[in-house]
Amino acid sequence: MAGSRQRSQDGKRVAQLERLIELSRSLNSTLSLRPLLHQIVVAAQELTETEACSIMLLDRKSGQLHFEEATNLPGLRSIVVPMEGSVAGWVVKTGQHVVVADARQDPRFYRKADEQSTFVTRSILAVPLRTRGNVIGVLEAINKQDDGAPFTEEDVELLTVLGDQAAVAVQNALLFQQSDLIAEIVHEMRTPLTSIIAYAELIQRSEATPTQRTQFADIIQREAGRINEITKNFLDLARLESGRASLARDPVCLSTVAHMAVNVVRPQADARQIGVVVDVPATLPSVIGDAQRLHQALLNLLSNAIKYCHPGDSVKVTAQCEEHCLAVSVADTGPGIPVEALPHLFERFYRVPGSEGRVTGTGLGLSITRQIVEGHGGEMRVASAEGQGTTFTFTLPVEKAP
Repeated sequence: MAGSRQRSQDGKRVAQLERLIELSRSLNSTLSLRPLLHQIVVAAQELTETEACSIMLLDRKSGQLHFEEATNLPGLRSIVVPMEGSVAGWVVKTGQHVVVADARQDPRFYRKADEQSTFVTRSILAVPLRTRGNVIGVLEAINKQDDGAPFTEEDVELLTVLGDQAAVAVQNALLFQQSDLIAEIVHEMRTPLTSIIAYAELIQRSEATPTQRTQFADIIQREAGRINEITKNFLDLARLESGRASLARDPVCLSTVAHMAVNVVRPQADARQIGVVVDVPATLPSVIGDAQRLHQALLNLLSNAIKYCHPGDSVKVTAQCEEHCLAVSVADTGPGIPVEALPHLFERFYRVPGSEGRVTGTGLGLSITRQIVEGHGGEMRVASAEGQGTTFTFTLPVEKAP
């Protein structure tokens, strides 16, 4: 009997090591950060046979830890984890792994994560994500699936090896993301910079009339403003994508946010003869989030709708309760979006074909909006048909009753 059990354990061990080798190849072939993080936590949960796993990354500039991805832990993305008074903070500062057998009795346990979700943490295994001698984050496995079972030395070894592999893959993805973003912004800034240089030369020519000089100066000012907007939005998106933009976690009245956003865009809508309506009852439950960022997300969607609509069209903001969340929609009666363009709408700098000369903007608004929504633990979706208008919808977690 003992020999049979030993053979079974040895077989399981070999399978786990083979899985680690397979994961190493897979992780290092992925340069897209968000899918990579999801793959890491799913693999960690599988290897340690736990109820949930999470990954937190360290922002070197602010010194803060942010939840970036988790399994079975809803609503945690972008929560800031303090360096003092948290298991993850202890791991970052010491560079060592830790096993917490009873989280409730450990003074390092950070309770806000449980308060933000429906999860109950009993035990934790946390390992550092270390690359080139630096800790860039923490990988945590929570609660063995066999209730009451302790974490074993084998669990520690497996998660440590996975953490080392994950750290290299995450660092590569972050570097690729940074260089990719820089290449894109340089490409986008090239056109307005070319115009500024050309018109700066024309304005100095002796044969240019005063009227022409005024026109050239206006063009230079407009293109400089365009560069400023691209830069501002680019920095905003970079902070959101890297987790450096910390989101507040406060109760927010969505009706107030919606009416404020509509008040901002109403002059623009009136000038284009486009009607704007808000149907978000004040009686809806509060959402947990960052009021300023949600205002920004709604502004982006409203501005987009107004830019693409024709005179006589209308835009409507609505919200309704769904299971455990609110669904917020911005619907317009505009020209709609071709079906082939729908999968690309949230890509950076993407513009619907045929709209380049008619609609201005940086092409970053929808990317920023999606990052804000996903940072709140929500999802973005879009429905559209040519000639039938477009509806953008996002979900937000509601405030939990005490």
